[in-house]
Amino acid sequence: MWFKRDANPKYICYCSRVTEEDIKRAIEDGANTLKDVIIKTGAMKNCNCEINNPRGKCCSNDIKKVMEKYMGI
Repeated sequence: MWFKRDANPKYICYCSRVTEEDIKRAIEDGANTLKDVIIKTGAMKNCNCEINNPRGKCCSNDIKKVMEKYMGI
């Protein structure tokens, strides 16, 4: 994952302002799939990744990496 230098908070989904902590909480609250995380956090709802995400691409793979980190996959 890549974040803007010294960003606080560190967004995973810049468009919907969803942080790693938001994703972690969603998992602790029962999210098991990407779709579950999207529903619980609102991630990827306001997509304009080419402009909002510093990497200029969709955050779905970054969300999956965070899920893997906290789900032990």
